[in-house]
Amino acid sequence: MSLLPTRSPAATSPSQQRDPDAAAHDPATRAAALDLLADRDLVVLTGAGLSTDSGIPDYRGPQAPTRTPMTYQEFVATPEARRRYWARSHLGWGRMRHADPNTGHRALVEVDPDLLITQNVDGLHERAGSPRLVALHGRIADVVCLGCRRTTSRAALHERLSALNPDFGAGHDDAETRPDGDVELEASLTESFVVPDCDCGGTLKPDVVFFGENVPAPRVQRCYDAVDALGAGGALLVVGSSLTVMSGFRFVRRAARAGTPVVVVNRGATRGDALATYAVEAGCSGFLADLAARRVG
Repeated sequence: MSLLPTRSPAATSPSQQRDPDAAAHDPATRAAALDLLADRDLVVLTGAGLSTDSGIPDYRGPQAPTRTPMTYQEFVATPEARRRYWARSHLGWGRMRHADPNTGHRALVEVDPDLLITQNVDGLHERAGSPRLVALHGRIADVVCLGCRRTTSRAALHERLSALNPDFGAGHDDAETRPDGDVELEASLTESFVVPDCDCGGTLKPDVVFFGENVPAPRVQRCYDAVDALGAGGALLVVGSSLTVMSGFRFVRRAARAGTPVVVVNRGATRGDALATYAVEAGCSGFLADLAARRVG
């Protein structure tokens, strides 16, 4: 049976919200998507929308403000930029590390896909217990030295930063949390923040892929191999991602070219809607809970 996309290319700009009358809102579309995914080999790609139920904001949801994350080039350019980054991130990490996996994360453990690819850096899939996982953009819980390349824990660095900046958190309780685990904070408030170097004297950076960096090639290849193995009998499920950046969208494009069915579940339009067999306007947690019930039950 040929599976045709349920949306037209004219309505697929990520900057647009889906038409309330479009097929994406149709209960029959949701049911058909769940039927398609019920017993196929599966690769799942998740984005920031999956973690909103854990209290972590997303980048491009319908209510998300415009954000401009720091690029890798900015981070390495000046000590001032690094102070600004680490000051904001220090406050944000103090909040993000207490976030818990939600219903969607736990449902994906039950769904048990052949591979779970996440664009998120929050580590919640790992904490939920997903066994076959690629953290495409790394994990905010790890820190890497750009000199010696040694990886250490963010928790240990957090303690060092707290000791070096004992009064920094006071008065910033109302700072808005951002998706990358930092907070909104005026640059003038970060000028005195003290940032340590690695023991080797090198620059410390969170072990995540910044804008302007490339995802490590072996990591990408593992994802390609899993998508390629699906064939026409498997399916790629995208949950909670607008697919605006190429690092995730390339897997949708690759699956579609190979004739692998693609299901996109998101609140708001995505870059991949025109390539999707089914595009479903829905919250991530509820859809994944229903899918787990189908596959396990």
